[in-house]
Amino acid sequence: MQVEIPLALTAVAAILVLLAGRALITRVGVLQTYSIPEPVVGGLAAALLLTLARMGGDLELQFDTRAQAPLLLVFFSTIGLGADLRMLARGGRKLVILFAVVVLALLLQNGLGIALARVLDLHPLMGILGGSATLSGGHGTGAAYGQLFGEVNNLQGAVEVAMACATFGLVLGGVLGGPVAQWLIHRHGLKPLAVTAEDVGPGSLTTDERRPLSPESLMESVLLLMVCLGLGTLLAEHVIVPGIHLPTFVWCLLTGILLRNVLGLRGFYQVDGPTVELLGTVCLSLFLAMALMTLRLWELVSLALPILIILTLQALLVVGLAITLTFRVMGRDYDAAVIAAGQCGFQLGATPTAIANMQAITSRYGPSPLAFLLVPVIGAFLIDITNAVVIQGFLALPWFGF
Repeated sequence: MQVEIPLALTAVAAILVLLAGRALITRVGVLQTYSIPEPVVGGLAAALLLTLARMGGDLELQFDTRAQAPLLLVFFSTIGLGADLRMLARGGRKLVILFAVVVLALLLQNGLGIALARVLDLHPLMGILGGSATLSGGHGTGAAYGQLFGEVNNLQGAVEVAMACATFGLVLGGVLGGPVAQWLIHRHGLKPLAVTAEDVGPGSLTTDERRPLSPESLMESVLLLMVCLGLGTLLAEHVIVPGIHLPTFVWCLLTGILLRNVLGLRGFYQVDGPTVELLGTVCLSLFLAMALMTLRLWELVSLALPILIILTLQALLVVGLAITLTFRVMGRDYDAAVIAAGQCGFQLGATPTAIANMQAITSRYGPSPLAFLLVPVIGAFLIDITNAVVIQGFLALPWFGF
């Protein structure tokens, strides 16, 4: 028996899923340890319950998920509005080197994913979803490409696979980052350099731009986001890049970057970072809750073993790169070890996982201002744009049909 759930009640269910996820996290220590997001915990729990209801009682709920697309576009617009290009100049030569390593890792992740997908008799797009789209891109980017692959290529279960890969990567990123840095520190006898009060420390990457949340700041932020959505949608419809298919969310992100930095010239207007971040967090949480609670888990059974093989080898790839390449090119010192831990976090999971990895290491061994400058710039800004470009490059290959 199928029951249609209207849009308003779908939103209610999504909020309840978020509250349930928060309650589970506070009661299950392992979820706190690995920093699993509330929508992932609550959404997967809801999907499991709904799957059991379908199998046991022949009951299937059909949620109205029309709000998912605009929620995702708002989220990527907030990423663009939060990207201050002035931060790039602070990283200098080491920022360029780390960025080059990350680009190489993105290429290798997708190359490995596609190769394994073909060996395991899966669609090559599954290799993209088991590559940088979800591991370096996280749940938001993974869900966006999952939807795109489902619509363009009729790839069944694409969103479900994307959510599973992103969740698995989030856990691995949190589990592996700390041990990688500890092994490097102990093996090479590394110690942090002495820092002064003038050095940039964790949590002090930029000047504090916070101001109290007010109706005015909220309205201004909503205005900017609507401009991003409107212009991004128009650009996606009318701008054609030969050989590249840029999804709407990429155009919204780029529009946000342009607005943030053009308006910030000579202090014309300062984007309210905390308000924009709050709106982005809410939109992403609601989107993920809707996406995850409607997972058709029974469609993933046949893909479980192949996807697990792909993700395991992807984890070994990132760890190997962090130890053999990132650590070496970043200077073979304490900062390089902390950065390696951060790379495991954002290249398998998400930037918050990378920060948590580095905080765990620095709280035990000592501060690393350089790591807390470079990793957020790469993990929260540059990687999203570069990842989209890399993925589009792979999609331009003949067998994808884009």
